Amino acid sequence: MVKFLDLKAINAPYIEEYKERLASILESGWVLLGNHLSSFEAEFANYCGARHCIGVANGLEAIRLILEAYKALGVMAEGDEVIVPSNTYIATILGIEQAGLKPVLVEPDVRTYNLDPNLVEMAVTSRTKAIFTVHLYGQLSDMSGLKAVADEHVLLLLDDAAQSHGAIDEMGRVGSSSEATAFSFYPGKNLGAIGDGGGITTSNDELARTIYALRNYGSEKKYHNKFKGWNSRLDELQASFLSAKLKNLDSDNDRRREAAKRYLAEIVNPHVSLPYYNGTENHVFHLFVVRVEDRDKFVQHLTNEGVQTLIHYPIPPHHQEAYAEWKDETFPISEEIHRTIVSLPISPVMPNEDIDQVINAVNSYSVQ
Repeated sequence: MVKFLDLKAINAPYIEEYKERLASILESGWVLLGNHLSSFEAEFANYCGARHCIGVANGLEAIRLILEAYKALGVMAEGDEVIVPSNTYIATILGIEQAGLKPVLVEPDVRTYNLDPNLVEMAVTSRTKAIFTVHLYGQLSDMSGLKAVADEHVLLLLDDAAQSHGAIDEMGRVGSSSEATAFSFYPGKNLGAIGDGGGITTSNDELARTIYALRNYGSEKKYHNKFKGWNSRLDELQASFLSAKLKNLDSDNDRRREAAKRYLAEIVNPHVSLPYYNGTENHVFHLFVVRVEDRDKFVQHLTNEGVQTLIHYPIPPHHQEAYAEWKDETFPISEEIHRTIVSLPISPVMPNEDIDQVINAVNSYSVQ
């Protein structure tokens, strides 16, 4: 069976370095807010081209803390509207709502699965304060188009880069082309920890200072609490492991693109819709997502052919039980995407023979 993602193989080259880093942390006795975290924050900020990186507990809290910081600074207020893709993973929406703001769902461009600036423009109201785009599956949103809308309406442009570590477009590397960027370092991400973790990049000094405080009980100085904050800190161990892997992120992304290019060139099944890719570094292929009409039949066929698949994500946010208030809303593009998508195996350690097997399995699929 071709595994969808082999985390053991991804982490195998780092095992000895992990052991050394773990020993160093145990020897120091310092497990939170120490030198390993500050080193990783500086390295990742520099990598992204931002002035600051703030390590937090996970990607969801990265989203929420960005928004809470803007509230603490008086830039946003309870009930303000934030435009967000209607086909995103629910964490983006949860982070907005948990910050006391109103998520406004907008349909994506069906070609890229990312926000359509024209539809965003139509959704702006007097209550809109921010656009929170999501670079879904590893492909960057149309940041220049979204920035034009944000500038015209004096909105914050924010982004969820949980799936796009390292991607680059004409505006720069992700993490530097918006007011603030939320990252997840969940183990399966392109830059993944061994446990949970997240980060925020920004070049706004005041915003960064506020987030640094909010992640640590609202404290800028021990036992002095400026804000009503949270306990949301990337620990020393995860930060150290991320530092070990960061140096190979670009080469890992290159390998993902190589696999994706083979899929795009060699999968020739008319019943399978392949993802759009313009051939640049704007896509890091966290996922390789195809669309098929009879998804269950397709998945069963690939299983029979020894290929493991996953579905990211089967249910659109507005159809989730948690958001029953949206049950009567209609987002036909998102509904079509969520109904037909299937993710094929892709990773930086995927052997060529596994890529061959996936291609052959997809090409042998028939609707008969």
